[in-house]
Amino acid sequence: MNWIEAIQLFVPGCAQEAADQDLILSLALREPAAILTRESLAAHMTASGFIINEARDRVLMVHHNIYNSWSWTGGHADGDSDLLAVALREAREETGIVNVAPLSQEIMSLDVLTVPGHVKHGAYVSAHLHLSAAYLLIAPEEQTISAQPDENSGVQWIAFDSLERMCNETHMLPVYQKLIGRMQKLV
Repeated sequence: MNWIEAIQLFVPGCAQEAADQDLILSLALREPAAILTRESLAAHMTASGFIINEARDRVLMVHHNIYNSWSWTGGHADGDSDLLAVALREAREETGIVNVAPLSQEIMSLDVLTVPGHVKHGAYVSAHLHLSAAYLLIAPEEQTISAQPDENSGVQWIAFDSLERMCNETHMLPVYQKLIGRMQKLV
């Protein structure tokens, strides 16, 4: 199944996801190559991983340099149409873990996320949208973790009930709570 079909098959769990799915599909059907790469400056596809431990009570997060907040892992598709593979690659790159697997092959959350303008590698990046396909991933806690200094300043397992205190991006908390709820339904 291709990435557009995966987005089409996603069953929204709320009005926000239905609206975001419509927007993502509208852009994907109009300019698939542009949003799958960063050719589109206004919006591009990203894939994220919400990495849970085997006990299913903690999430592995990175302290993101740009957002100055603990957040999930993820990144731009950069032309890779296998969004799950993108989420897994980013999880490994950003945390240093080796052993990580999907809890499900399906997209677990679709979100249109705003990215404020910022400076990256000395160049200004204009405000834009991340068209996010998120996956639930699972990994053993006893693995060695390490930061990726060009993107994050820390990696840490965080208890679900500490997310509100640890995450400075309050707009992301509903996304994380949505993923925790979906993870609990998979048990």
